[in-house]
Amino acid sequence: MGAASGRRVALAIAWGRVAIGGAALVAPLALARPWVGDAVDTTSVKLLARALGGRDLALGVGTLRALARSDEEARPWVALAGMSDAVDALVTVVAFGRLSPRTRWVVLAASAGAAVASIRAATELDLLAAAE
Repeated sequence: MGAASGRRVALAIAWGRVAIGGAALVAPLALARPWVGDAVDTTSVKLLARALGGRDLALGVGTLRALARSDEEARPWVALAGMSDAVDALVTVVAFGRLSPRTRWVVLAASAGAAVASIRAATELDLLAAAE
């Protein structure tokens, strides 16, 4: 990944977070079902899905705002967003055997992939900032 592509990846992930976060606030069942399966119909899971949606929305908007200012300012936002995805992947691994066999690999791949892409993009933003 080159320095400019790190910026494009960071932008794409940030916009994805905004979309997913907004969708989770409006339709928590649709976003939570792949992760937790049938338990999604409980009030607690809806609440948690909305809370995580708020997290993703805030991380996405914060990253977009920071990217509009400078790569140096955006780097911590991108890295922290990647950390949140890494935690999502870790908790998915911990609960893996109890998750739906139909969706657990998709959820793990999405969260781990987003974590790796974000952390790589943050590293590339460091290179861009150092070159300026």
